[in-house]
Amino acid sequence: MATTIDSCNAVQATKKKHLGIPEAIFVEDVESFMKQPGNDTADAVLRKLDEQYQKYKYMELNLAQKKQRLKSQIPQIKQTLEILRHMQKKKETTDPMETHFLLADNVYCKASVPPTDKVCLWLGANVMLEYDIDEAQSLLEKNLATASRNLDSLEEDLDFLRDQFTTTEVNMARVYNWDVKRRSKDNLLKSLEKS
Repeated sequence: MATTIDSCNAVQATKKKHLGIPEAIFVEDVESFMKQPGNDTADAVLRKLDEQYQKYKYMELNLAQKKQRLKSQIPQIKQTLEILRHMQKKKETTDPMETHFLLADNVYCKASVPPTDKVCLWLGANVMLEYDIDEAQSLLEKNLATASRNLDSLEEDLDFLRDQFTTTEVNMARVYNWDVKRRSKDNLLKSLEKS
């Protein structure tokens, strides 16, 4: 009994993970599938399957863009955390920190930064806030953990989406082959009736 409950929970958890992506159902028996309401002709079914395939392609494009954004965001967060750790070490000294900062693409400026316990972080949407170094570090560590978790989730969604591609492509091939066999059988029967 406990095994069935655990397997049901695992299935429900998998469905929840990929909530936004509809699951493609594998067509086991094409003959009975084609007799279902709404599946009048093979062309109509192939159009539906192709439409579903195009939706999966669109979802893949969106997920791939999100993945690229996260992949570029994670190194930036790590670099900022590294700078904060360095500033944390330097805040105890009285010597200013010599550094180069980016003004524009490939244009850097030399700067002397006095020891400080405050930093400003860009939050996005042209918003910058001042934080204590410790607060900024905890915020960035939280953002890094969230971004890494989101990247892992996106990877799982992309894998699930690839499975849906494969299932839809196989379904399209099975329906097309069924239609070809049906047509050839119909043509054979017509030719036998004429002779």
